[in-house]
Amino acid sequence: MPTEQYDAIIIGAGQAGGPLATAFARAGKHTALIEREHVGGTCINEGCTPTKTMVASARAAYIARRGADYGVRTGPISIDMGVVRQRKRAIVTSFRDGSQHQIEATPGVDLLLGAARFTGHKTLAVQLNDGGERTLTADLICINTGDRPTIPALPGLDAVPYLTSTTIMELDAVPDHLLILGGGYVGIEFGQMFRRFGSRVTIIQHGAQLLSSEDADVADAVADILRADGVDLRLQTQPQRVERRGDGTLTLTVAAPDGSQVLTGSHLLVAVGRTPNSADLNLAATGLHTDPQGNIPTDATLATSVPGIYALGDVKGGPAFTHISYDDFRIMRTNLIEGGHATITDRLVPYTVFMDPQLGRVGLTEAEARQQGRHIRVAKLPMTSVARALEVDETRGFMKAIVDADSAAILGCAVLGIEGGEIMAMLEIAMLGKLPYTVLRDAIFAHPTLAESLNNLFMTLDE
Repeated sequence: MPTEQYDAIIIGAGQAGGPLATAFARAGKHTALIEREHVGGTCINEGCTPTKTMVASARAAYIARRGADYGVRTGPISIDMGVVRQRKRAIVTSFRDGSQHQIEATPGVDLLLGAARFTGHKTLAVQLNDGGERTLTADLICINTGDRPTIPALPGLDAVPYLTSTTIMELDAVPDHLLILGGGYVGIEFGQMFRRFGSRVTIIQHGAQLLSSEDADVADAVADILRADGVDLRLQTQPQRVERRGDGTLTLTVAAPDGSQVLTGSHLLVAVGRTPNSADLNLAATGLHTDPQGNIPTDATLATSVPGIYALGDVKGGPAFTHISYDDFRIMRTNLIEGGHATITDRLVPYTVFMDPQLGRVGLTEAEARQQGRHIRVAKLPMTSVARALEVDETRGFMKAIVDADSAAILGCAVLGIEGGEIMAMLEIAMLGKLPYTVLRDAIFAHPTLAESLNNLFMTLDE
């Protein structure tokens, strides 16, 4: 089998790989883009796009049930999961097809649908999905293979029909009682979603709080919101084994702070983290090795230990966010096409947990700032003090900003409240522009908007 020479090879058509392939091609590089399953990566196919589509359906059910709070009388609410699923599928297909069409319409890009593995130094064999195999080589190779749900070594799990963040979105009926392993972003979003669809929901979290990377006050407020919505939270609880009864019911034995317990449910969602898609690449054949977690280590320019080979997106060890993968693409474009010197050093990492209300976060947490020995001040404002939140009767949560006490620079924020991700983005823009908090404190924002609450948030530092 002849070896085909390319200027660049990209493994994985995710949010970094797809744009990079077309950028390389437009810059004159003959590029092979290899994708094992779906163009668009996790985001379009199993992550952001489908989950947020379903979150919107769940919020519609929530608002319908609350109609009386606004003086609107509604009848009984029922959920048609078939319609919810079809709406999700349609949007995913539209986004995926649009991305694939753009790639295929770009001269200089060859899209190969199949699984790639290294067979030698910068040489790849591609087992095509429709049969056959091709052998490729290039001096420039970018690995953008993403990650997948982690499956824990829980006794009995291999013998029960458990769900992952991918398969749960294909359910055609609302679970009676959904047990969720994991209190991170995935567990919280699906937990609240299915509670609003009508399921009983129990979240089992091994740590003392949900969202282990957040400040305790933020995590506690998130827990309060979920409990108010009827979600059962089991913190500091370790799963020990799972079994399936003859009637199909699942039993989960856990070690809780007050002893061993047995929880029963109709469905089990495993949401304990993500595992890099690196094991099947045969990286050693080209001189690469992963860390113990399976991540491909890189330097600040995304270069691996082998010259000419780069790792982008989730497979390099996170942060596992779509927008970070896309920024990895921009770094590669700047350095390899435009002759720049971009790095990941000190870049801000914003993210939003799409529970309702949203949690938007960027920069340092209060705990991180104190651990670094910084001289800080903390501005905090409950959403009950935000006029716009009161007007629309969405007053759960609070805004919190960390500022440098000496320079007045904004170091980070957490916004748990209505449109928390959008308000967080305003604070991020201020951070990018290196504006002192006083600029937002004294700015004129339109009334009545959520934005004007930034006046009041930073005025708390004057009290």
